[in-house]
Amino acid sequence: MIPSPLPYYLGCPSWSESAWREYLYPADASSNEMLGLYSQVFNAVEGNTTFYARPAPATVARWAQVMPEHFRFTAKFPRDISHEGDLRDQLEPAFDFTRLMAPLGRRVAPYWLQLQASFGPARLAELDPFLQQIGVPVAVEVRHPAFFAKGEEERALNRLLHASGVERVCLDPRALFSCTSRDPAVLHAQAKKPKVPPRPAAFSQHPQVRFIGHPQLEANEPYLTPWVEKVGAWIEEGRSPYIFLHTSDNRLAAALAQRFHQRLMQRLPGLAALPELPRAPEVEQLGLL
Repeated sequence: MIPSPLPYYLGCPSWSESAWREYLYPADASSNEMLGLYSQVFNAVEGNTTFYARPAPATVARWAQVMPEHFRFTAKFPRDISHEGDLRDQLEPAFDFTRLMAPLGRRVAPYWLQLQASFGPARLAELDPFLQQIGVPVAVEVRHPAFFAKGEEERALNRLLHASGVERVCLDPRALFSCTSRDPAVLHAQAKKPKVPPRPAAFSQHPQVRFIGHPQLEANEPYLTPWVEKVGAWIEEGRSPYIFLHTSDNRLAAALAQRFHQRLMQRLPGLAALPELPRAPEVEQLGLL
């Protein structure tokens, strides 16, 4: 287990990566064991799975039995809620979803509302009542270009979120897009992820960051360094930020997350270490670490 409570939340996009048997999980770890193993190392996970499909109640009950009380699961509202129609018309389905996730209690905090690129400034009138009425902690990720243009439309979004104490999820894909690999996984990730500039925000005690990394771990260093400083500063301010580390196929996402924590330990002397990985990722043999 983590030796002492961490002052921030650190994790990956999921816990069920088969490739992590190469270095994080025992080679014979079953998929049913992975959540328990994952939560011994990291204290948060992105809820990407709920964006694509609602879990069965029995699955949520099983998660509730396995996730420690300090663990955080940033469950995404299903895409039929966030991507189909006026958000004001999606409140009842959203309430149903939060009731489904209720057995996890405070471990689901915040819920993530990931909006599509077509959700622009003209639709902010939908967002405000949704946030006011949903009744659970929420963080919002936007992708429309106007919300990254540093103009009045972006300021209007930020004012709305700040007034509600709702975090703006910061996506940082720069390391991914710095890669010129022709690997299919990299090309797929570059085609899928929005190429937007990072917008670090701290509208509450829990800033939210998604870092999409380069597939070669060492190539992430110039992009990680500013986040080490930013997250360290947030912690010194008394905030508890969330940071999630991805790679193109997520094979090395857990290794990237541990690398980030090691860097943060240098920035914040006295910060507790994560448990060591059982053995180094095979990629070390290729000279990438």
